Formats: sequence, C-alpha cells, structure tokens
Amino acid sequence: MDLLVVTGNSGAGKSTALRALEDLGYFCVDNLPADMLPALAGKLEAAGDRRRVAVGIGVQLPGQARIFARVRSELVAAGHDVNLLFFEAEVPTLIQRYAETRRRHPVGELPEAIERENELLSDLRELATSVIDTTAHASRDLRRLIRERFGVTGVLRLVILSFGFKNGLPREADLVFDVRFLKNPFDHAALRPLTGLDASVAQFVLEQPAAAEVLSKLRDWLEFHVPHAIAEGRSYLTLAIGCTGGQHRSVALSETLHAELDAAGSLAAWPVTMSVRHRDVHRETP
Repeated sequence: MDLLVVTGNSGAGKSTALRALEDLGYFCVDNLPADMLPALAGKLEAAGDRRRVAVGIGVQLPGQARIFARVRSELVAAGHDVNLLFFEAEVPTLIQRYAETRRRHPVGELPEAIERENELLSDLRELATSVIDTTAHASRDLRRLIRERFGVTGVLRLVILSFGFKNGLPREADLVFDVRFLKNPFDHAALRPLTGLDASVAQFVLEQPAAAEVLSKLRDWLEFHVPHAIAEGRSYLTLAIGCTGGQHRSVALSETLHAELDAAGSLAAWPVTMSVRHRDVHRETP
C-alpha cells in the first residue's frame, strides 16, 4: 500500500492538501492517531482496497513522533510504502491566516501557540520525507502543487517553471537557473508591455547566442538528471528558470525548453510527463 502521512503546522495547508489528494483518488483520513495507522492499513488491505492512502496526523495527542517512527518501521517491514509530507509556513503568515478565518488554533492562543506547536512538531519534521513551505502559496497554488506532485503514480512529473527573482524564489523548485545575464526585453519600450509568450519577445531572447547555449545545457542536464531522479523514486521534479521580473526572458526560455524536449522526444524513453508554468508572467510591474 502507498501510504502518505500528512502533518505540519496548523494553518500551513494540511487540510487543503488532503482535499486535493482526495480529488486525485486517494483514500483520505484526517486527525488519525499515529498508532491507528496499522489498523487502517490492515482493514483496507483485507477489503482489497489498493488505492493510495493519505492520512493527516497532528500533535494534539502526546508522543506522536515516537509512535509514528515505530509504526512506520512496522508498516515498511510489512511491505507498505510510507512517506511523511510536512507542511510549514512562516509565523506572520500563519497568524494572518488564522485572523482571516477567525478559527482558534488547536494548541492555544496566538502567537504563543505556534511556538508551542513547533516544539511539538520538531521531531516529526525530522522524520519527514518531504517538507513544503506554503508561505508564498494561496490555497489555489497549493492544490496545483499537490496535483503536480501526486497526480500520477509511477510517473515523474517534470514542471518547467518561469519566475522573477524580484518576487522571491519559488519554494517548490528543485533546480533553479538564473538567466538574468541575457539582454532584457524590458529595456526596449516596444517589448516592455509584452511577455515571453509573444513572438517578438521570444525572438529577441532566442536570437542571443547565449540563449541557445543555455537551452542546450538545460536539455543535457535534464537528460542526465531525469533517469537518476526516477531511479531515486522521485514522483516530481520542478526546474525553475528565473529572470528579473519573470515576464520576458524566463518565460521565453521555459516555453522553448518545453517545446524542444517534447519535439526531440529525448525523455520519451522514461516515464515522464511534462508541463510548463509561468508564476509571474501576469504580475503587475510596479
């Protein structure tokens, strides 16, 4: 059984992630004590239910980290695949989210409750297979991230993401490449209001000799890296290409890299699905 345990800071997105996983076909249970995981796995197995399972656990009950470590060993020994997905966010973001929803924090009064919860969660975080910081993610963005990472089983989902450094690094990125050394279309009045999705901007970027070299090196890196990521058991890989504002150079290069990989079929020998996403392409420029 493929068992995904979800935990982390209250308000960091655990419930949103579980709803997104349920939409992807996972059998989801929230707020389950860690020591009940073997019973759940056994019941589903006895019923012949081989769906992927996602279980939310919290720290309302004492000793959850110690119990989970023991239970995970038992489940792995029984042949199950167990991963722990941990969600966190910066304290001001958590406080703002609770202020917007007017919900009470399960551990106590803010902001002391967050500090206390972090202490209770520290051991669980150490056991995490993957940590996702949702500080910069709205609910919509988090649901999309969950779909990208967990939407297809047995397949590596490669996401090529463009972004602007001035808006911060994308926290979901596994690989980050900086293309700010290329000449910037923003410096040309006729191109400034356009984006890398427009042909004239793409032509301006791609005509630069360094752009072709960057694309060649990125293709070579992915053709080398993807088989190793698959062998490692990764189900997702996000390659982020950044320029200053995330509207011109990074967008044009991301689109072109995606198209070239697709046309060349260079990753066709591997179980890979590809998509391209532009984080900042429509962000207003101050």
